[in-house]
Amino acid sequence: MAAVYQALHRRVSSLVCRLHSTYVRKMRYLNQLKEDDSLCRQAQTSGTFYLFHNLSPFLQKVGKKYLVPQLSAAEVTGILEKLQEAEQWIEKSVLIGCSDEHRPRFALDLGALDKSVIESELQGSFTDLRKALFVVDGEDSPLLASAQSLLRWHDSHQYCSKTGQPTQKNPAGSKRVCQASGVTYYPQMSPVVITLVSDGSRCLLARQPSFPPGMFTALSGFCDMGENVEDAVRREVAEEVGLEVESLRYSASQHWPFPSSSLMIACHALVGAQRAEISMDTLELEEARWFGLEEVVEGLKREPSSSKQEDGRFLPWFPPKQAIAHQLIREWVQQQTA
Repeated sequence: MAAVYQALHRRVSSLVCRLHSTYVRKMRYLNQLKEDDSLCRQAQTSGTFYLFHNLSPFLQKVGKKYLVPQLSAAEVTGILEKLQEAEQWIEKSVLIGCSDEHRPRFALDLGALDKSVIESELQGSFTDLRKALFVVDGEDSPLLASAQSLLRWHDSHQYCSKTGQPTQKNPAGSKRVCQASGVTYYPQMSPVVITLVSDGSRCLLARQPSFPPGMFTALSGFCDMGENVEDAVRREVAEEVGLEVESLRYSASQHWPFPSSSLMIACHALVGAQRAEISMDTLELEEARWFGLEEVVEGLKREPSSSKQEDGRFLPWFPPKQAIAHQLIREWVQQQTA
């Protein structure tokens, strides 16, 4: 009787979904996959898979473009058979989305297997995600970022923090459960504020010692427990450059998988021009300074490879367009030239 009820519920849900927009149908279908284990297992047989190896996504270079191949379950199984792997690897995958046609997309990390054999078989290479995000199409970047974050979370939450017992992943990878304690763990993101500070006619950009030579970006930092976004922005600006924010406004947000899964909350902050002398936190930053409009415009045009001068110094350059810091800088330029 329960099976009949479940089948009827799915049919009714499917009919209701068809009456809504494409987006609503997609979101409700994805939610069904997360909640219904048998439906998700069935979807794995018809879905497509993004492959990773120790959290590095698999890419193929075609001409000058880098593509992210989506393999069918049969293709993945074929590769595993050639590697003489009988283990149920498909079940280790995590759900990361679906197409408008409701074809589910999964991510699967094959880090325990021979990387060279997989690369040779598929004629591509596993690439560090930092590099991959800036060479693949914009539609693929968010999927790769969320896939890596989810795969990393599962890898680091294999045991219950309360009992020390192994946790079990549901087929969709939307949670892990400790059978011993009954505790359910869900993937989480850490909120990070990223702030472009301006005194009205200039913007403040900084760099850390770990940055590539010449790269400057907006200030950023994790939100402390109990802080709202406004408090975090004011605190970070005060801590890092010794300035007091007079007003701020929200710009946008972006998921960012480095160093783990973070939600970047982008803001513009205004400080008083009469009190704009920088007092830099040298433990956090290597350099912080004010940039005028002309210098920012030139920096946006500059590539990292062309920033080095004959005397060995580097001209300033800024994060690429896929990073939300780039959006903040461009918005500031647009505001200055309006």
